[in-house]
Amino acid sequence: MSSSTSDADLPDDSVLDSLRGAVDPLEPRHESDPSQPTDLKTQVIRFFLTGVLSAVVDYGLLQLMMAFGVDYGLAKALSFVAGTLTAYSLNRRWTFQAEPSRARFLVTMALYAVMFGVQWGLFMLLTPWFLGMDWSPFWATTAAYVVAQGVATVTNFVVQRTVIFRVR
Repeated sequence: MSSSTSDADLPDDSVLDSLRGAVDPLEPRHESDPSQPTDLKTQVIRFFLTGVLSAVVDYGLLQLMMAFGVDYGLAKALSFVAGTLTAYSLNRRWTFQAEPSRARFLVTMALYAVMFGVQWGLFMLLTPWFLGMDWSPFWATTAAYVVAQGVATVTNFVVQRTVIFRVR
């Protein structure tokens, strides 16, 4: 009976609850302590580590799908989604230690949609350019990935820190 009493004390966020299992299956409802904000240095380090892991997921799936014959444009789109969900989950919980929020989730997904356009656009522009210089598909897509990812990483950190996960 006490668990239903404590559940009643928690804010109702039915949209987030419906997304929780698909986006963040291990999500506790309130894991952060707003009175203990993370400093900028720690956030930068955590954002970098999260970015490395997310990039491994993104880039690894990109190359894996291409190895199985998936077109590089489609492979990049699908790998971006996997990397993005990894990044959001880790950045919200670990880097910025933010509470679950439907508004934050939607704003972050809007940012990622814009970053998808930037990343995918740069990737699709640069890959044929590198291929035209007789680079192998592996090196052409790798170089295009690095440039596109670099642009998105800097933009993501600035927007997430200053807008989405405001410093408390």
